[in-house]
Amino acid sequence: MPHSAAAPRADADRHGVPFRQPGDVVAAVLHAAAADTDIALLVADLGTGAPAVVRWSNLGATELLGLAGTDLDGAALEGFIGRADGGPLPSLFRRERPTTADVMVRTAVGERLPCRATTIPAPDRRLWTLRIDRQSDLELALRASADAHEQRFKVLAERSPVPTMMSEQGMRLGHVNDALCALLGVPADKLIGMGWTSYAHPEDLETITATVVAVLAGEEREMQARFVDHDRSVRYTDMRFTPLHSPGVGDGFVATLEDITERRALEERLNHQATHDSLTGLPRRTRLWEHINEAMADPAAGPTCMFLDLDNFKVVNDSLGHTAGDALLVEVARRLSSCVRPGDLVARFGGDEFVVVCSTSSLETALEVADRILRVLSAPVVLGGVEIHPRASIGVVMRGPDHHSAEDLIRDCDIAMYEAKSRGKGRVTVLDEGARNAACDTLALVADLRQALEDRAISLLYQPIVRHEEAGTVLASVEALARWHHPERGPIPAEVFVRLAEEHGLVKELGEVVLDAACTAMATWQEELGPLAPPRINVNLSALQMSDHQLVRTVERALVQHGLAPERLCLEITESALMKDPDTASAILGRLREHGVLVAIDDFGTGYSSLAYLRRLPVNYLKVDRSFVAELQGGHTAVARAVIGLAHSLGIDVVAEGVETPVQAQKLEQMGCALLQGYGLSLPLTGPALVDWCRSGCPAPEGGPA
Repeated sequence: MPHSAAAPRADADRHGVPFRQPGDVVAAVLHAAAADTDIALLVADLGTGAPAVVRWSNLGATELLGLAGTDLDGAALEGFIGRADGGPLPSLFRRERPTTADVMVRTAVGERLPCRATTIPAPDRRLWTLRIDRQSDLELALRASADAHEQRFKVLAERSPVPTMMSEQGMRLGHVNDALCALLGVPADKLIGMGWTSYAHPEDLETITATVVAVLAGEEREMQARFVDHDRSVRYTDMRFTPLHSPGVGDGFVATLEDITERRALEERLNHQATHDSLTGLPRRTRLWEHINEAMADPAAGPTCMFLDLDNFKVVNDSLGHTAGDALLVEVARRLSSCVRPGDLVARFGGDEFVVVCSTSSLETALEVADRILRVLSAPVVLGGVEIHPRASIGVVMRGPDHHSAEDLIRDCDIAMYEAKSRGKGRVTVLDEGARNAACDTLALVADLRQALEDRAISLLYQPIVRHEEAGTVLASVEALARWHHPERGPIPAEVFVRLAEEHGLVKELGEVVLDAACTAMATWQEELGPLAPPRINVNLSALQMSDHQLVRTVERALVQHGLAPERLCLEITESALMKDPDTASAILGRLREHGVLVAIDDFGTGYSSLAYLRRLPVNYLKVDRSFVAELQGGHTAVARAVIGLAHSLGIDVVAEGVETPVQAQKLEQMGCALLQGYGLSLPLTGPALVDWCRSGCPAPEGGPA
């Protein structure tokens, strides 16, 4: 179809001028280049393993070299061009990119001309175009100055103690200094190019590459990276990157490395010491808290926690010494670590308490671990020549909706552990809602008891102990009975708050409060009643007080403070408490007796006293348990008679407790027991009521013994 006047032809531009073929353009450029005398151009052919030869030259080249083009065609390039630094000429011909270097050109008349040559690879990677620029005196001077600067920088970098690497283009290193070689223990030729990346830690190489890419884009970056030296040891470094642009070459970087391996190791040691127990090597509370909070970050995940407390650990410490106790803790830590699964955590919570965190939401799985712990722990261990079978009480708690923090979980674990203790020790207890509420209630009551002791809110009642004589009833003593009236709960039974005091470390404070109140009352009665005052007051001791070596001093201080003679005080200790540690009890009671304080064994006959110990114990009274007195009403006199006879044979007095009827009193008197105590003689009285009772002649209740 003919072309219209308005539309240009397809092979012409918009002015209607026909397009030229690409070959025409190339021919035009080549013609201009060939005739240019200001630029010296050569085309060199670098065959495989063969020296470079000239394939083409322009007028500028022929004038510079003083040779005709026909003479140059096919001539070896090395015949008239060499590197200024004496390096091999082929290093100028890089297939990947243009390269610029200083060269020396030898002309046809033998003149040597300093020039600068740039080689540009052709697309087929076989031919290179060489542009040769003759350098002026000024250029040579500037170049010499630049070379001097570069040499100074090179010397400075090489001798610098700071490990340094430099890339002129991309990640390929063109230079490394001696310090970097020393850091990695490898020669420079193994690091130049891409070799250095093979010494980067595999886990850090991706980050290093990303950092280098950002630096090549012009950013300065810092990072921590690990390298693996020739001994396969990991070196930790702080790397600082600075972009570096090399004209005629490309974008590279300079990086300095600071070896922080030792510093990091020190930091790790300090951190380990701060978060791990020095005795067992287990994590301590700080690490435990971190672990649980991390595990609780996933609302759908566990964990399940176990609180473990060694049973009777104090016995080991007290009997075998703290060295043996420490050895037991180390062994327990080792066994615990062997029982748990990968991902579980064993931590020492403090003392003989450990926490195991199981990374599971399955109670069944956690209980399997707990049972395994109990079984492994019970294996014998020899300490100081004594074979010990460790036991532990374990409280288990699964994370529930009320557990929002590590504190919540550990608190409930602790409650569950105490439940296991109260149910007989050596067992596993899973916390349920009822146990949790009961434990919370107990903890609240303990807090109130502690406050009551601080406020001296524990009161005393006094029950008379009388002696029947021919002239009538004579007051022999009064027994102080502790009472606690809770401001909200009302009266708390003595057996309840005494047990709480013993379980929660308050028994010493309770004993001192009772002793002080009793001595205060005794001193008051002496002043108010004179000869009618009770001759002495009996104060009960807890079994735990018998292991308190400060007890004697506490008693002495109370007597002195209130101006009481020692014989005005009688301390009562139950038979079972005495037999827990009869040697220690005997020693403490002996010191009290030396000071003149009287001692009575309470509830005698209910325990298992050794008669040999009983003979050696420094006691003044045996108190016949009320259960044996109650049997008298039915005619069963054997036990009471035996206890009374035993006391007489040992030369000590005997007191019958729980006397409620005239028949009981009469039978006891017939057996030779003159000291009686019980509701049949007098109910426990308040301080003022006791004063009135004494002033009224110690009357027996209506219907009681006369």
